[in-house]
Amino acid sequence: MNYTEQEIERLAGFYEDQLLKDTVPFWFPRSYDSEHGGFLLMRDHDGSLIDDDKAVWIQGRATWLLATLYNTVEKKQEWLDGAKLGYEFLINHCFDTDGQMFFHVTRNGSPIRKRRYFFSETFAVIALAAYAKATVSEQIAEKARNIFGKCIEYATIPGLLQPKFTSIRPSKGIGVPMIMINTAQQLRDTIGDSRCDGWIDKWINEIENDFVKDDIKCVMEQVAPDGNIIDHIDGRTLNPGHAMEGAWFILHEAKYRDNDPKLIALGCRMLDYMWERGWDKEYGGILYYRDIYNKPVQEYWHDMKFWWPHNEAIIATLLAYTITGAEKYARWHKMVHDYAYGHFHDENHSEWFGYLHRDGTIAQPAKGNLFKGPFHLPRQEWYCMQLLKSIERK
Repeated sequence: MNYTEQEIERLAGFYEDQLLKDTVPFWFPRSYDSEHGGFLLMRDHDGSLIDDDKAVWIQGRATWLLATLYNTVEKKQEWLDGAKLGYEFLINHCFDTDGQMFFHVTRNGSPIRKRRYFFSETFAVIALAAYAKATVSEQIAEKARNIFGKCIEYATIPGLLQPKFTSIRPSKGIGVPMIMINTAQQLRDTIGDSRCDGWIDKWINEIENDFVKDDIKCVMEQVAPDGNIIDHIDGRTLNPGHAMEGAWFILHEAKYRDNDPKLIALGCRMLDYMWERGWDKEYGGILYYRDIYNKPVQEYWHDMKFWWPHNEAIIATLLAYTITGAEKYARWHKMVHDYAYGHFHDENHSEWFGYLHRDGTIAQPAKGNLFKGPFHLPRQEWYCMQLLKSIERK
């Protein structure tokens, strides 16, 4: 199948309506914490609050979303004011005295947990960069660039964020080069940074050389430091949705570079391999974990359907289709779009449920927790809306 011009127009309108009339209104303005700053995002299916703790990842992600909506959709004062709440909370409460960020804080910003990786920092970078653009603040832009510099150090200096214990089975994960590619892309697109292009090249090369295994047609989640497969249960575990997210980051870069054919080929290979590995041929949807040799995996939720892999697959397939025109990507996009909006979307209270059993029934109804909040879904709807509208304008 291929999408007609009318279907492209209809899809663009669908994503816009879902984003602005369904997803964003579920979260805002009810989640603005006018007393302590930031956002109250731990919410049940109906939007009622189930916990007032704050996940630092999602404070940054929500700040990015609101500032991005202000920058690209409408100069809505409510969104800018909300982004300010998030920015001030991040700066005032989410950094430890050593400069590293917390992972989990109380409502008033008292620290609960800190982790040995730096994803809180990457989400702070994109949040501050988007807010700096919205406020035309070079001071905030410099803060974003400085934190990006720290992220580069964390990503490249061995042991900087690790405990003193050294494992006899060292590994590295695809998550670091992936998240740094997207962080650099966001920084470049909002406030600019001369370091971005060079580092993006290095991280894409690392993914291609060490994580993409063309001989067995998969994208590894973790490998040995030299890129070899670790033939143990954790080393064999694949996360198809995560790899598809990496695929669309690379396809986005290809599009930015005038449809670079090498990057298109790499992104499409990653998507092809992990669609084949991840799509549930019995029930539909994206399986959470797979083993490269189809052996059992460690995690008991391996066959569940989580919301965010479907968001990433929707973007990846649509982007691949718009770049290549290949019929299979339109077909895959329709498959994952129809499955996701047919199973995750809550028609009664809006937004998406986060967790389904393999057969598509709801595992638990909460819409916000330490990991789920206003990011993957609204980012997907915003990105697809922007992508399709750019096609309409041609």
